[in-house]
Amino acid sequence: MYAIVEIAGKQFKVKQDQYIYAPKMEGASGTEVTFDQVLLLEDQTDIQIGMPTVRGASVIGKVVDHVKGDKVIVFKKKRRKGYKKKNGHRQAYTQVLIDKILKP
Repeated sequence: MYAIVEIAGKQFKVKQDQYIYAPKMEGASGTEVTFDQVLLLEDQTDIQIGMPTVRGASVIGKVVDHVKGDKVIVFKKKRRKGYKKKNGHRQAYTQVLIDKILKP
């Protein structure tokens, strides 16, 4: 069984006992979160497609940790002008463990 869930404007395909890295959200480690924007729900026998969401379906997860992604280097240069600029960025993510997928 899997579900496609919308979290902070991004879509994730989730299964039970799976870890996902969602955009940073509020909540301390160990906090339970509920995602009710379920776009698709698939069981072994049938598929439910939402218009735009599946009514009554939700996904329950637990916040494991707040982490940072890999560093992205931004390097700007204009040749023969003496202009160089180096910048870096690390995106903040929340690691979530999917506990249950609740069907309607």
